[in-house]
Amino acid sequence: MATRTTEQRQSLLMIWLVASAFGIMFAVLSWMQESGVLPPADEFGAWKGLLAVITGLVLYWMVARDIPGGPGDE
Repeated sequence: MATRTTEQRQSLLMIWLVASAFGIMFAVLSWMQESGVLPPADEFGAWKGLLAVITGLVLYWMVARDIPGGPGDE
């Protein structure tokens, strides 16, 4: 089994953290739809996915970007 370089591991970690942030925000937006804060899925459509991407990137930038051992760690 080949070992991964530090740069490869950092890239994979960043991808994992961005994908996780998207999933978290998609779940939060789904909860907001269920509670009536956001319009239902038939009205909101694909905008929920786009909103989850944007808010997920914000979440990543605010929280996960500077975690120890993460992509921003020097």
